[in-house]
Amino acid sequence: MPPPELPPLPPGPVSLGAARELGLRDHQWRMASLLRQTQTVRALADAATTTERARAFALALPTDCVFSHVSAAQIWGIPLPAPLEDQVALDVMRATGKGCIERGGCISHRGKERRVTTTVHGLPVTSLADTWVDLGEVVDRGLGRDDLVVAGDVVARRTPGIQPRSPVTDAVQPLADALAARVRPRHKTMLMTALSLVRAGVRSPMESRARLMFHDARFPEPEVNGPIHADDGGWLAEGDLVWREQRVVGEYQGAVHAGIAARSRDAHRSGLLGDEGWTVLELFREDLVDRARRTTTLRRFARALNLDPSTLVIT
Repeated sequence: MPPPELPPLPPGPVSLGAARELGLRDHQWRMASLLRQTQTVRALADAATTTERARAFALALPTDCVFSHVSAAQIWGIPLPAPLEDQVALDVMRATGKGCIERGGCISHRGKERRVTTTVHGLPVTSLADTWVDLGEVVDRGLGRDDLVVAGDVVARRTPGIQPRSPVTDAVQPLADALAARVRPRHKTMLMTALSLVRAGVRSPMESRARLMFHDARFPEPEVNGPIHADDGGWLAEGDLVWREQRVVGEYQGAVHAGIAARSRDAHRSGLLGDEGWTVLELFREDLVDRARRTTTLRRFARALNLDPSTLVIT
């Protein structure tokens, strides 16, 4: 005899109580076609993303819980290093006086009363700034200073009221306030160091990492996505990393620049800048991650910037 058909169910996760209201019988709840997401929650298809997993677990968690730490960063779309980007377990937070969440697939935290919370994709999460500070608690899981700066640059760009070329102090203030509100945050020294390097207006993680490469080598700090005009005031371009005094531009070339049409536009723009006395130097991922190429790249930029090699730290 063929198995009985299921009653119409929503495409996403469904709790046992909601399924019963839709006409599902208890023996049907155990059918193989309903995939277990967590205890008392099933779905017709497995969750493929953190947001989908969180939406399923939210049906079974107390209503005063929020998603935090790595899970909040994933839901917000904050870039993380690979080991954390792939984290499946969900970080769940409640107020300090509440009981811990003891559920498979969850990492329990307390301290919700010291965080600002909001809703993203219909899910309760810690705020952008508080999520960034909480990343300091997972440094031991493979997150370093550069990763915190990359995340901080994203938060600074996405925080309401922060404009692309806002003063540095304005860009980092929400992060500074969130950090100051904590009594004894883990890895505070690293958080403070990263905070000093966060800038508004950065448009990609690799732009952040390129800027940090020059910072560590003791180069003068470039403008981030700075506007460039011709001597007569006409608009020329916007440079990823701009050393205005030396008229040097560093352009990071990611995948979006790979096609022939994009390369044509880049070459045309470089020509316009060259006509106005600017030097345009390209940067690629390998220039940042390969030691030999990094050394060559830094020396090339140093020559263009007329820097004394003895003042640089090239490793």
